[in-house]
Amino acid sequence: MSTRIVVVGGGTAGARLAQRLPVTLLGEEPHAPYNRVLLAEVLAGRYAPEVIALPGTREPVRLGVRAVRIDRAARTVECADGSLVGYDRLVLATGSNPVLPPLRGLRGPDGAELPEGVRAFRTLDDCLALRDRVRPGARAVVIGGGLLGVSAARALAALGAEVVLAQQGERLMERQLDASASDLLHEHVESLGVEVHTECRVSGLRQRDGEVTAVELADGFVLDAQVVVLACGVRPRVALAREAGLAVATGIVVDDELRTSDPHIHAIGDCAEHGGRVYGLAAPALDQADALTTVLLSETPTLAPCGQSSRGAVGVPPNGVWGSPTAPAERMPTTGGGEGDAPAGAPTTGGGAAEPAAYTGTRSLTRLTLPGPHPLDLAAFGETTPRPGDDVVQLTDATRRAYRKVVVRGDRLVGGVLLGDLAAVGTLARAWEGDEALPDEAPLLHLLTHDGGSS
Repeated sequence: MSTRIVVVGGGTAGARLAQRLPVTLLGEEPHAPYNRVLLAEVLAGRYAPEVIALPGTREPVRLGVRAVRIDRAARTVECADGSLVGYDRLVLATGSNPVLPPLRGLRGPDGAELPEGVRAFRTLDDCLALRDRVRPGARAVVIGGGLLGVSAARALAALGAEVVLAQQGERLMERQLDASASDLLHEHVESLGVEVHTECRVSGLRQRDGEVTAVELADGFVLDAQVVVLACGVRPRVALAREAGLAVATGIVVDDELRTSDPHIHAIGDCAEHGGRVYGLAAPALDQADALTTVLLSETPTLAPCGQSSRGAVGVPPNGVWGSPTAPAERMPTTGGGEGDAPAGAPTTGGGAAEPAAYTGTRSLTRLTLPGPHPLDLAAFGETTPRPGDDVVQLTDATRRAYRKVVVRGDRLVGGVLLGDLAAVGTLARAWEGDEALPDEAPLLHLLTHDGGSS
């Protein structure tokens, strides 16, 4: 008798698992699974929606199906259309929800709908709605200056909108970049025609007849707006798990086998919390799906694996970018010996039964390419703010608008930021991901040369 595996969620993690194993995949969105990392490229008009579709799954995806209740005793999932789906193993890959800030005028009179012209930037429908609304000269305000907000702002500018980026914090992408790198990013974003305001708190929206007309700032200033993008972060989508009585902290708590407090239910991707951490990036989602594939294969001999285990081959764009959008012609090396190697915990196919695997965590590099007359590449990983006693190597080339910095703790590389010149990023990323001791004979300055000190 075959094991019934049901996956709730058709994002990166859920689709990856469904590419590898015969599962019933319930996707809430009406679109086939797609690469969320590349939404800014669709908004900017660089890609058609079908270009960012993920590789096909082993079984057809049930699209437009929203799971509303889990009956753990009966082992069924109830859907919004009233149907029941039975399972032997359930995998929650419910992803995350955009954070909607507590702004005056954000909701309509019924308290449910956002005003016309106001969207989060999380789904393909968000992206398509924004693209349909924006015309050259339209005034757009992006609220939030993290990676998502910067990506949305430059995409809107590419459509010809007059864009204001409002960031409450002191600098752009403050979670990934140090002050110097953020200053360079700030200059570049403004060179794209985006007006950037940091330490800028938005207090409310104005609307007329259910349509947004302006954004109010806490200092009393008012920005006219026909389009408002909410890029204020995301939080794990855990309501389904919580209502089912599963252990939930920030995310759905899982162990090294991605198992929840119910042994028949697993969780992967943005909704999962492993070792006290919620990642919210593509690389951990893929690693978790691969590790869970191995776990399910080891426990269910009747399952047959399918597909490749390389990140670059299944479920992500060929650039191998983990956590941020960039041009798909590029390729980042993965952990290990070279490009295309399977990540730790990934299952192998063809040759013997799968070995039991544990998920032990993922180290993810954030990378972003901002197009324009002078494109800007940036990459950041690990801890970019040094602790007392750390060694820091920093190089700035104002002429080439390049900035490179690494943080070394003892004999380990613990973080780095590179802007403008990413020639050394592959070697640096491997040294950081591998957590290996740096060679004694290589001066720290060599870490920032084009060969990363490998010669």
